[in-house]
Amino acid sequence: MYAPPPVIETTVFARVPERFRIHGRTSKWAQVQRGGRPTPVFLEGPSFDRLGNLYVVDVAWGRIFRVSPDGEFTLVIEYDGEPNGLKIHRDGRIFVADFRHGIMLLDPERGAVEPVVQASEFGPFKGVNDLFFASNGDLYFTDQGLTGLQDPSGRLYRLRADGGRLDMLLQGIPSPNGLVLNLDEDIVFLNVTRDNAVWRVPLNASGAAFKVGAYIRLSGGNGPDGLAIDEAGGLAIAHLGLGSVWIVNAIGEPVARVKSCAGLATTNLAYGGEDRRTLYITESETGQILTARVETPGRLMFSHC
Repeated sequence: MYAPPPVIETTVFARVPERFRIHGRTSKWAQVQRGGRPTPVFLEGPSFDRLGNLYVVDVAWGRIFRVSPDGEFTLVIEYDGEPNGLKIHRDGRIFVADFRHGIMLLDPERGAVEPVVQASEFGPFKGVNDLFFASNGDLYFTDQGLTGLQDPSGRLYRLRADGGRLDMLLQGIPSPNGLVLNLDEDIVFLNVTRDNAVWRVPLNASGAAFKVGAYIRLSGGNGPDGLAIDEAGGLAIAHLGLGSVWIVNAIGEPVARVKSCAGLATTNLAYGGEDRRTLYITESETGQILTARVETPGRLMFSHC
């Protein structure tokens, strides 16, 4: 449909040190999600704090790391959970989408987590995946579980900042994953991994979803995982299994392909650097964080507003 976009190469910014790689046993998460394959580490959920530290999660072993601006890893917490996504609130609180436990709050000073919301009126979550803050503090998150085309029952939720009401915005999704709001915050862009597509979820005046449809169709790999947005309204789409991040402009035209210099498990990403023109990409199979310089700065996240 489109000509191949220009390729942007990546370099390795940081690698999980060997002392943090777990060998010789298999985690519960890997038994279910990866057929028991050895998984010494599986990085996800990159998010920057105001000091320039990058937080990442290790979903396989229930760990959260803080990575300094010079690439040094510090273990913040190891607990009985499966942290998958992470975002930082404007007030500094760190919210975690934990596949096993729901939406959690991390206290990095104490090395502790506590629940924020663990179920909806429809019952326990299937397995929450990723999250995104609106400018008013509303928290949007996906409930993925093991859904797919065989079981299209994933959901998209919004946790209201004013009172904590939980809204189910959309159901019947075959594997909802990464998500962002558009610049006007009246559309949710939603990665639907098993459909190999990015969905467009418009919100009406009352905040309800309507006229939902596919926005971008991908091919190959496993499907889109993490998602980020730039200050011009373009999207950066981490394509798991293809070792790539696709960058599209505000009307969905591909403008660049960022290629992994490591493995194919490009799971998630965040804009960073002083000018927000550096993409930080988690390559989960090798336990590395890759970087690439891009033309358009990332949108200023809620944590930095």
